[in-house]
Amino acid sequence: MLTVAEAAIPLPLPGVKPGLANIITLVVLARWGWRDAVWVALLRVLVGSLLLGQFLAPGFFLSLVGSLASLAVLGLAMHLPKRWFGPVSHSVLAAFAHIGGQVLVARLWLVPHDGVFYLVPVFALAATVFGLVNGLIAARLLAEESAAEKDLVHKAM
Repeated sequence: MLTVAEAAIPLPLPGVKPGLANIITLVVLARWGWRDAVWVALLRVLVGSLLLGQFLAPGFFLSLVGSLASLAVLGLAMHLPKRWFGPVSHSVLAAFAHIGGQVLVARLWLVPHDGVFYLVPVFALAATVFGLVNGLIAARLLAEESAAEKDLVHKAM
């Protein structure tokens, strides 16, 4: 599970993670739609928190709110023109929504001080970089899957 593997990666700053499991959510979104992506994302949060022993801990709620925010944005982004918006732009938008939700929860619940907003530029940079990388990986996986399906159809004829 990518969530558990990601937990083993040393982090330069708490809350800055690559979000590798979001690649799966993006592929599911493109392949099967928003409802299935919601199930995948929320089950990932639940199972990941149980496996890491963080269920109902602050990290669980940060992850849950971040996932809900990114799913809401992905639900809206799906209706944008596919000509200009695909896995890469969806990934970047979802990454910003995810970190935005987390910062909001951190400010309202965990760190009741406006100083938390000083970290926003760092989080925005991380969302941009990891959103781009994860989106490119998802796009590549989807392209390879599409090519493999075309080969199967071609061979069947």
